[in-house]
Amino acid sequence: MSDLSSFGFVLPHWFYWGWLAVMPLLMMAWDKWSSKHGGDDAEPEKTVSELQSEEDDPLAHFEYEGNWFTKIVDWMCEKSGLFVAFWTINAVLFYFFEVVMRYIFNMPTIWVHEASFLIFGMQYILAGAFALLHGAHVRVDVVYNFLPVRGRVGMDIFTSMFFFIFAAVLATTSWTFFQDSIMMQETTVETWGIQYYPVKGVMFVGAILLLLAGFSKLLKDIVLFIRLGQERTS
Repeated sequence: MSDLSSFGFVLPHWFYWGWLAVMPLLMMAWDKWSSKHGGDDAEPEKTVSELQSEEDDPLAHFEYEGNWFTKIVDWMCEKSGLFVAFWTINAVLFYFFEVVMRYIFNMPTIWVHEASFLIFGMQYILAGAFALLHGAHVRVDVVYNFLPVRGRVGMDIFTSMFFFIFAAVLATTSWTFFQDSIMMQETTVETWGIQYYPVKGVMFVGAILLLLAGFSKLLKDIVLFIRLGQERTS
């Protein structure tokens, strides 16, 4: 980072990346500890996507524990979504700091906006697997909702080929972007000039998680499709 002392307080690059890596782990550990020692055994309220899944997703009423692969993948998807969810706290604090510095001290920052939109961009790509796990992705249901349960599952299996094409292209291109960014030691064009290759790396990680989540869902759909067929013939 070049000399930016004339711009007031500037968040160091190393602290930004280190904090994004450590802060969610601390929050997750604190949440686990508080749940364990707080004596709150109440069942957590269901999210909107979970309530919608119970109504629209045939898997929601199907008891399938999965195998070791789906359990590991689902765990990673769940934790990755929780991990990036805590990043939102940083953006709120960043913008609060910006408002105070800008309107009270007349010293606007050069890093808050960039730091925040990078957070949201990385959050978006890393949360994709979590969204797929909980059925939160947008679905075009013009035909889907008119199909019987087994037909819906069959449609999910058929359309998964298009999903995997997209996810595979995302993974390969983001890996290329990541390699090129490291070789170039790419930084953003703004005055803050933070490194860009971690963002490209997050794109690749998010794509891999999305692929794994897709394979997990496909396996569950295939098992469900077979079992529904067996129930129909029995």
